[in-house]
Amino acid sequence: MMEIIIMLLGSVSASLRSIGVVLSSVPWSWTLAAGLGLYLTAGGWRFLYVALRTAKRDLIGLYVLLRVKYCIRQHLRNNSTVPSMFAHTVALYPDKPALVWESTGEVWTFRELAGRCHQVAHWARTQGWGKGDVVALYLESRPLVVVLWMGLAQVGVEAALINFNLRSDSLLHCVGVSRAKGVVFGVELAEAVLEVSCSLDQSMVLFSTGAGLGEDHPALSTLSAQNLDSLLTSFPRDPPPVTHIKGFNDRLFYIYTSGTTGMPKAAIVVHSRYYRIAAFGFHSFGLRHDDIIYNCLPLYHSAGNIMGVGQCLLHGLTVVVRSKFSASRFWDDCVKYNCTVVQYIGEMCRYLLAQPERPSQVCHRVRVAVGNGLRPAVWEEFTQRFRIHQVAEFYGATECNCSIANMDGKVGACGFNSRILPSVYPIRLIQVNEGTVELVRDRHGLCIPCQPGEPGLLVGCINQNDPLRRFDGYADQSATNKKIAHNVFRKGDMAYLSGDVLVMDDLGYMYFRDRSGDTYRWRGENVSTTEVEATLSGLLGQTDVAVYGVTLPGVEGKAGMAAIAEGADQFDFDVFLGAVQKALPPYARPLFLRLLPQVDTTGTFKIQKTRLQKEGYDPRHSADRIYFLNSRAGCYEVVTEELYIAITEGRMSL
Repeated sequence: MMEIIIMLLGSVSASLRSIGVVLSSVPWSWTLAAGLGLYLTAGGWRFLYVALRTAKRDLIGLYVLLRVKYCIRQHLRNNSTVPSMFAHTVALYPDKPALVWESTGEVWTFRELAGRCHQVAHWARTQGWGKGDVVALYLESRPLVVVLWMGLAQVGVEAALINFNLRSDSLLHCVGVSRAKGVVFGVELAEAVLEVSCSLDQSMVLFSTGAGLGEDHPALSTLSAQNLDSLLTSFPRDPPPVTHIKGFNDRLFYIYTSGTTGMPKAAIVVHSRYYRIAAFGFHSFGLRHDDIIYNCLPLYHSAGNIMGVGQCLLHGLTVVVRSKFSASRFWDDCVKYNCTVVQYIGEMCRYLLAQPERPSQVCHRVRVAVGNGLRPAVWEEFTQRFRIHQVAEFYGATECNCSIANMDGKVGACGFNSRILPSVYPIRLIQVNEGTVELVRDRHGLCIPCQPGEPGLLVGCINQNDPLRRFDGYADQSATNKKIAHNVFRKGDMAYLSGDVLVMDDLGYMYFRDRSGDTYRWRGENVSTTEVEATLSGLLGQTDVAVYGVTLPGVEGKAGMAAIAEGADQFDFDVFLGAVQKALPPYARPLFLRLLPQVDTTGTFKIQKTRLQKEGYDPRHSADRIYFLNSRAGCYEVVTEELYIAITEGRMSL
């Protein structure tokens, strides 16, 4: 509240000076009263209203920011690394459970976890690997993933955490772009490794792990891979000698983008970034040292490996690791392991709502759900049905410097920025051309900030000397350059381009709108694919839906097309069309439907549209049934080759 008063008085004084009032010639009370009257007359009532509504939220946010900044300064001074911070945690909680593997029921204490990491460090040294070398990790999520990258980090080796869903060219690309000297793979992925083995560099060394899971993998006999499990047992569990010097802002590992619009990019994660993400999560959402986190997110992703596991390594929380998300087992697991915090991402909450009711969904101890991508359309239903006290939604890509967090449970918001003190956290929404996604600039060549209610691209000021503002980019320098804009807020500055379109309300709450390029224009109106997907999914009982625009020859803009995970035999087109006409304006209603067994998603449940957009509405390019909304007949019709030609030649009414 003191900040509000100071700002208010400052604004009052500025107003008085501008009209030439001599403050010393009248009593201060008259001056203050007169200035306050002028200020409120000039629109200050709105500022006062916003200040009163958001003061508590902003003060909490400022406290969290200053606390993390203070800790970062300490770690910079000490040149801390994630392994050194983990060693401090182990000293505090040596016999406390650190990681629990749901698949086997194994429980590793912090002492046990540290010992296993030390074994990996000793093994890496015998391979001749050292500071700056890279080793690719390609295995399904389990505690060993953490042991491997942490043990490698202890001797300065950087891990490349590869998505275990990748195959063929995508897998080769990820290994190649990281310049890895070795690959550790799970036996469950032996066939995928065998498929690309002939294309790997001849100097590449392969290690397999997981043979003790009791699975038979004949591909292993063909691959000349060493058994890492047996190798590690021969190494001591004492800390390895320190033979390298790495600091707080040096590289820790690589996390790959999902690749929804092309080949994945290897985002560089430095030690300070790992700490920043985990620390903001801990302090922003009121997590406690005695919390138990249920983590069924992939450990090749920042949400699972940093926001989740980071709470264990840096703050001493217990994390239950489940290899893959199971909607039917989710709440049963939470009850079994007494979890107090759960993680979600993407469409997981919608999948949980689609499950039949069961006792475990309300008799758990979970109080906080941490994640991103919870659709506003299912937010309240999720919290009410599963009795979740706090949804800790946040926004932030692995590599970004403009993360935001919803600290007070505002429904639908992914975070906020202060309207009272916006300069404290230098992020902005700026205007972009919705068709080309190019930055809109004023006559001085600077970007134009968005007003409340105006969608814009989220950007963050870059300062490489500040761990909160630095942008480390990707292993590929050209990919890094594409995410940096110059002369954004002032001449000579740089800003990170998030690629995501958000909108801010009058109180500073921000809401995710679209990824840049997802919005399309039809009948002179901009259509948000995210909003249409949420509406259609809700109408269809939380079915997977992908919405995108397709080009029609000679027609301005793009027509809407919805790919729906539903069988054509069970789909009631008349009921669907009636519901769509009530729920969506004419320009947002899908002109085309595509019914398919399932919608492609990434390992983190982001819907993939690239293939669908390329195939369009041509029935010759798809084995799925495609339908067209015949406006004259008032119904959806199957797109045959004859109808397709009629549409492309402009003989059908749109």
